[in-house]
Amino acid sequence: MQRQTTLAKKETVARNWYVVDATDIPLGRLASKVAVILMGKNKPTYTPNVDCGDNVIIVNAKKVKLTGNHPKTKKNYYNVSGYNGGLRTRTAGVMLEQYPIEMVERAVWGMIPKGRLGRQMLKKLYVYEGAEHKHQAQEPVALDLSK
Repeated sequence: MQRQTTLAKKETVARNWYVVDATDIPLGRLASKVAVILMGKNKPTYTPNVDCGDNVIIVNAKKVKLTGNHPKTKKNYYNVSGYNGGLRTRTAGVMLEQYPIEMVERAVWGMIPKGRLGRQMLKKLYVYEGAEHKHQAQEPVALDLSK
């Protein structure tokens, strides 16, 4: 008896909405768990070449936890102009204070496949600095990632 493998189709994917509170969750752990949900790897119908993931809203990005000595030593690189001396850096502590949304988005982007499909997955991520978000109409389900 042969077993049939269930593959997801782009038209038949059912997307849910989840809201995640990032308060006191380590950044890497948050990013890896959110990336799994965005890719759809938590679903039994996961298909690598189809975007079958869910929408994720991250609130309280400013309260994400950086462990160890990362706020002082971890560097984020941006704006490489191509000229000598064009590489600019910011520490993780500065990123958390001034650009928390970009910091969380970069961490999640690092754990998603690169290319056309990965960019499509990243569009389903919504990050907010505070506790308020504008997606109440979608009735997101609270997801507890602190365990």
